Amino acid sequence: MSEPIRVLVTGAAGQIAYSLLYSIGNGSVFGKDQPIILVLLDITPMMGVLDGVLMELQDCALPLLKDVIATDKEEVAFKDLDVAILVGSMPRREGMERKDLLKANVKIFKSQGAALDKYAKKSVKVIVVGNPANTNCLTASKSAPSIPKENFSCLTRLDHNRAKAQVALKLGVTANDVKNVIIWGNHSSTQYPDVNHAKVKLQGKEVGVYEALKDDSWLKGEFVTTVQQRGAAVIKARKLSSAMSAAKAICDHVRDIWFGTPEGEFVSMGVISDGNSYGVPDDLLYSFPVVIKNKTWKFVEGLPINDFSREKMDLTAKELTEEKESAFEFLSSA
Repeated sequence: MSEPIRVLVTGAAGQIAYSLLYSIGNGSVFGKDQPIILVLLDITPMMGVLDGVLMELQDCALPLLKDVIATDKEEVAFKDLDVAILVGSMPRREGMERKDLLKANVKIFKSQGAALDKYAKKSVKVIVVGNPANTNCLTASKSAPSIPKENFSCLTRLDHNRAKAQVALKLGVTANDVKNVIIWGNHSSTQYPDVNHAKVKLQGKEVGVYEALKDDSWLKGEFVTTVQQRGAAVIKARKLSSAMSAAKAICDHVRDIWFGTPEGEFVSMGVISDGNSYGVPDDLLYSFPVVIKNKTWKFVEGLPINDFSREKMDLTAKELTEEKESAFEFLSSA
């Protein structure tokens, strides 16, 4: 057996974590021979609930779980981390402006970024899930100057999986037969799900999704809005936000960081935009197509971008620039 790795999940008493922790503990993220010390962080009022989660993890009798630590203290939670999955954030309440939401979250992610900087390993991989995820991720990274900014990513894999699934459903194939969809930009309703470069396996042959579907108006219309608004549709139906699918996407995202992406395939994740070749301004946390090898991501280069895509990519970049500016105002005063 290898040395145990330390993995933190924040918002650990919440519903996404409840769907996520078992998968981390049973080896389906870091491999079946990788022991884990699992650290669970939540706010003080949630410690009673977190105790119940801790009991259940013990009762799962998972051989890879060397230890489970439940805490409400950042200096305990962030110590010597190999991986930090930041799920906890301030949720949007009714009547709350996006700006208020941003302000509350800047405070949380400034504090957690500083704790990463002070206590975690410099090689830590940080995955931000809590919304607004892109800007929260940028805030955490800016607050942890000693950790390479490439080590920070935010979750757009749920949107990526949603896009894959919609195409698969439309074509009557499994999601596994669809690859190389892209989510560009913000994990918000301005995100741009792009299938111009996606491929689908039909009767054993790989064909472009546009060619396979022969339905451009669906791909440029209903498909895009369905993926953009899927989160809201789940809330409307379940009265709760996506948890099972979010947890699955987190597992996919982290597993790909750990083990790399399959040959000939790329995935979407929010990463620092510095040095991209797609005309996205530097210093934004923007979702791009990436390939991953040796725990390091690289932009997928040289994909042709048509006018329809360009407009959508610029629109989501504009939203992210505005979010960043608001966040940085709060950051200097926080």
